[in-house]
Amino acid sequence: MIDFLAIGIILGLPAGLAPGPVLTLVITETLAHGLTAGVKIALAPLITDLPLIIATLFVAASLAEYSHILGVISLVGSLFILFLGYKNIRFTGLRLGSDQRQPRSLLKGVMANILNPYPYLFWFGVGAPTMAKAIQVDVAAVLVFLGGFYAALVGSKVLVALAVDKSRSFLTGKTYIYTSRFLGLVLCLFALSLFRDGLKLLGF
Repeated sequence: MIDFLAIGIILGLPAGLAPGPVLTLVITETLAHGLTAGVKIALAPLITDLPLIIATLFVAASLAEYSHILGVISLVGSLFILFLGYKNIRFTGLRLGSDQRQPRSLLKGVMANILNPYPYLFWFGVGAPTMAKAIQVDVAAVLVFLGGFYAALVGSKVLVALAVDKSRSFLTGKTYIYTSRFLGLVLCLFALSLFRDGLKLLGF
């Protein structure tokens, strides 16, 4: 059970800190309208991801006995996670121009997450095989994984909003940059683990 909590946190932290449309809105909202506005944007994934989670659970339950299909999905998911890890390792800090500081709303945060392809790739490429494995252990393992993932995902974005609210230099500071790079390395290691699981499911 603890393993799935750790997996959720390992995947959620880099996803929360990685540059993207939702994180950009968290930062711009915080800069323009204060901490509360940034936190509201950080909560957007809790609204938009529910249909994806339900669909992924259905896929995971349906494919639990089809190891070869899950193996292919795991291999694709590992490549996606490796790509995200590489992006984090190459991260050099965020620089926002004045044109980005436009008023935003929670609705725009939700729309940014809906139109972002990464959640779809993540849940069907990584979430499906992970939850299929969790289902074989216990339904509670799925809840632990989801709890760890979203606590890390949303929590990290809230921490970014707090840091930006206190100091704008945080965006280009060494702490943020090196944390992002370290988490990128962790993602790459997880990608290798997922790739290995995919090979096992395919019978190698």
